Amino acid sequence: MVLHNNREKSIMLTDITAKQFMSSHVISFQMHDDVLEAINRLLQKRITGAPVLDEHGNLVGMLSEAECINVVLHSAYNQSMGGKVYEFMTSDVTTVDVDTSIVEVAEKFEKGGARSFPVVDDVDLVGIISRVDVLRALDSLR
Repeated sequence: MVLHNNREKSIMLTDITAKQFMSSHVISFQMHDDVLEAINRLLQKRITGAPVLDEHGNLVGMLSEAECINVVLHSAYNQSMGGKVYEFMTSDVTTVDVDTSIVEVAEKFEKGGARSFPVVDDVDLVGIISRVDVLRALDSLR
C-alpha cells in the first residue's frame, strides 16, 4: 500500500519502523519490586504494562494488566495481599527490534493478545511500542 503525505513523497507503510513511533521513555520494574507498588505505578502512569528488568538491566519479563489480575485472585484465594513482581510477571516476552516495520508490529499485535511490546536494539531495551503507536503511524500518512 502506497500513501502520499503532504510533501508529495510516496511513503510505504512498510518503510515505517518501530523506532519511529515507539516511546523511548520506558517505565520499568525490577524483579524484586513490590507488586502492589508496581500496580500503583501502572495506574498512576495510565499504562497497561511495563518491562521487568533484572539487577543488570536485562529484560526478563513483562508485567501487564493481565498478570495483575492474578494478583487480585492470589489475594482473594490466599487471604494475603502482595508479593514480588517476579512472582506474577510473564517471562515469555515477545520483543520487537527497532528496525522492524510497523506492518510486522501490527501483525504481532493481531496474532497475540499483547497491548505493547518492548523494543530492543540488539539486546538493549530502548523503548516500548503499543497498539496506539501503530495506529499513530498509519494516521501520520494521511
